[in-house]
Amino acid sequence: MDLDFSKLDGLVAAVIQDATTGRVLMVGFMNEEAFRKTVETGFANFYSRSRNKLWLKGETSGHRLVVKEICTDCDRDAVLLKVDALGPGVCHEGYQSCFFRRLDNGAWTITEPRVYDPSEVYSK
Repeated sequence: MDLDFSKLDGLVAAVIQDATTGRVLMVGFMNEEAFRKTVETGFANFYSRSRNKLWLKGETSGHRLVVKEICTDCDRDAVLLKVDALGPGVCHEGYQSCFFRRLDNGAWTITEPRVYDPSEVYSK
């Protein structure tokens, strides 16, 4: 599982894509432990740069990501995870994807409705 964790201070970028639709759901970061746990468990694990700790996607919300396929780029310093998302959305702001804003005439516009109320999910 020869990935290059040396370029981003021990991390690789992880692009998360819906395995069925092809929509990009989020981008996260993995250290070697997060990548190993992802491979071993079949659920996406990440390294939180702000909290400096490993986290399982969905550990609070229950909105886990079931990994169907893992690819890497030519430099082996980024991974693409094709997943089935368990739950209505991936974004902690309540959207299906973290990419719910589009730049229109110099302003960010929200392009889709929320699919769940984050205050209900993360108040636990």
